[in-house]
Amino acid sequence: MERRLLLQSLAAGASAALVSPWVFAQDRYTRYRGQTVRISIPMHPHFDAMQKLLPAFTRETGIKVQVEQLPMAEMKKKQLLEMAKPQCDFDLVAYVVMWKGEYVRKQFVSDLAPFFDDAKLADPQFDMADIVPGYRENIGLVGGWKGYLAGPDAKLYGLPYGAETSVLAYRKDIFEKHKLTPPASYIELERLLPVLREKTGEGALTSRGKAGHQCVHAWLLHLNPLNGKIFENNWTTRLNDRAGVRALKILKTIVDTGPAGSAEFGQVEMMDAFLQGRSAMYLDSTVIFGAVRDPAKSKIGGKVGYARHPGGGKHSAQSGGLGLAIPKTAQNANAGFLLMQWLTAKEQDKAVSRLGGSPQRLSTLADAGLLRQFPEFEVLRYFIRDADPDWRPIIPEWDEINTEVLGIAVHNALTGKTTSEFALNEAAQKVTAIMQRGNYLR
Repeated sequence: MERRLLLQSLAAGASAALVSPWVFAQDRYTRYRGQTVRISIPMHPHFDAMQKLLPAFTRETGIKVQVEQLPMAEMKKKQLLEMAKPQCDFDLVAYVVMWKGEYVRKQFVSDLAPFFDDAKLADPQFDMADIVPGYRENIGLVGGWKGYLAGPDAKLYGLPYGAETSVLAYRKDIFEKHKLTPPASYIELERLLPVLREKTGEGALTSRGKAGHQCVHAWLLHLNPLNGKIFENNWTTRLNDRAGVRALKILKTIVDTGPAGSAEFGQVEMMDAFLQGRSAMYLDSTVIFGAVRDPAKSKIGGKVGYARHPGGGKHSAQSGGLGLAIPKTAQNANAGFLLMQWLTAKEQDKAVSRLGGSPQRLSTLADAGLLRQFPEFEVLRYFIRDADPDWRPIIPEWDEINTEVLGIAVHNALTGKTTSEFALNEAAQKVTAIMQRGNYLR
């Protein structure tokens, strides 16, 4: 289906070149003027930026938009309640990547192929291939290899919107003062941590460390570049192998040489430590781009450089974040699709990026005007393909593994309650039992 959508997009674009795009647009929207699309979104910088675009959508299409914005956990609870009803109160929902399999399994969200196959709805200039491939696979596909990656049976259930990868941010002024170079590898990173701590008296690298999914997120950031994974391809547990232990030991060194309190940092606290000048480096989500530029949040604007996520056995970066999907029982599903398509189109992707959102398209990262305005996009442009769609296993059991098993084990190692080897060996036994219970292993 993915390949068919891409080919149709190319063919439709060629035939549409002879007709004004404005004519097609007017045709698409005429039947839906006056309808209201109700959208469920999280408290998140990308969606804060998105809301500034909605008046333009209504002016262009005549379709109104009603927004419900909630904290992430509350948003999911509300969505689950609504999508279980015979008629859902939402026509479009934002979701976190880990939820995609659950929503599809419960038959809560729609396959997008029929919408893109409908010539009266689909924008012939949409260009599916231009969406960052790793984001499209990670956020949108269900049913392929491992059940959540690309493959012959994969279907597209959502589009990336607020998807992220990882980047190394560093204080240019500190590195220049001490004649240091940003680390390109994990060997260099390990050597640099105590040096920065000693020279600055501040944290070397800020990190998440809080028990639960936060510290697991931080461990995964280092696990994948070091050639580690949670499972082998046959679902045998391998999280406690040499790569897993090394990644956890590196994370403990990061926490030990980081800002005070790192072992209890969530994403907000970790970012704030860097933005307030209490850390010389940051290695996490690209959401940092907009935060550094925001004078209300940042004391370090103009002092930050960006580099590729350091390499281990390979270069591999985070792939995750948010997407948009259409509930199966939406009252105004077609109008919801039109809003989704409009928001994720090329021009709106550039517009939301100018407002502090995250670019989702290759053409946005190649735009000369945006590169002048946001030089950090130059780094992202060249290394965006490091984003690993299989960065974490997006299976129904992941929430339990992530929060109830690994979230405890990793934090115990970070706080010195156990060794890294003991923590991961114990976790591996529990994870194997979960996978046996789920019939992945026999």
